[in-house]
Amino acid sequence: MPYPSHAIVQWTKDSAKQLLPDAVFLSLLHWKRIGRFPKLFRPTTYNEKILLRCLRPDPRYSALTDKLTARDYVRDKIGEKFLIPMISAPCNFTQTIFDMLPNSFVMKANHGSSFVEIVRDKSQCTFEHLQFLVSRWLSTNFYRNARERHYRGIQPRIFFENLLLDEHGAIPADYKVHCFANRPGRPVMFILVISDRFGSNTRGDTYDAQWNHLDLEFAPYLRSTRPAPPPNNLELLLDTAALLSEDFDYVRVDLYAPTDEVFFGELTFTPGAGVSPMRPDCVDFEWGRLLK
Repeated sequence: MPYPSHAIVQWTKDSAKQLLPDAVFLSLLHWKRIGRFPKLFRPTTYNEKILLRCLRPDPRYSALTDKLTARDYVRDKIGEKFLIPMISAPCNFTQTIFDMLPNSFVMKANHGSSFVEIVRDKSQCTFEHLQFLVSRWLSTNFYRNARERHYRGIQPRIFFENLLLDEHGAIPADYKVHCFANRPGRPVMFILVISDRFGSNTRGDTYDAQWNHLDLEFAPYLRSTRPAPPPNNLELLLDTAALLSEDFDYVRVDLYAPTDEVFFGELTFTPGAGVSPMRPDCVDFEWGRLLK
């Protein structure tokens, strides 16, 4: 049976995109999503400077973006207690590995974004389902998605962590702390809170370090109509982000803060690959002035 014409057209487009040089690919994607071509030689906006990082990454980025090797950095920097307990990081996923997993856990891959599978009850999950995800994740070349070059240095692996739950038995909010070290002392910090990330009412709200709810939306997240109360451990969360970011002029530190604890999620040096719309657009320029 011949392939439908629309499938052939899409395959042709996708193949053509892969042939584009990284700078051209990202410039076109920036224009498509942001609405203007990036100034690569004299970047001024936040997205332009992030895009340039994708093309010229710091040599440290690969090891610190790898969710497994980043644990060593966190352990040395702030201690083991800030790491989500690890269950297993097998070289191969087998039935035996599956059988040894506890009743609840989280399966992740180390080499990209959104490789997350939450299992609350293993009796409702099958080895074949997870094996399918593992095969798909490990065969994904995440660098090809948005040409973030430091991802090329990460060897794909899967791993299993304890499932974190808040006091209500829900998946805790994701605190993405943007840290700009453009002054002595604690960096300028903005906290993007992703709530109900795996539910039907996902929201993204941005706060400053004093927990003022900012008029800012990061695509694709919608802003809540009402601000959430600050976490009880806000100061510990900010102190943790500051310590993990102190070796860089900018990094986004992703943390979880269930109950009174703080746990490390990941370090992100090129959020949105420099093609993430910000509303209002003027914030793209304001944050650009904070980023060296």
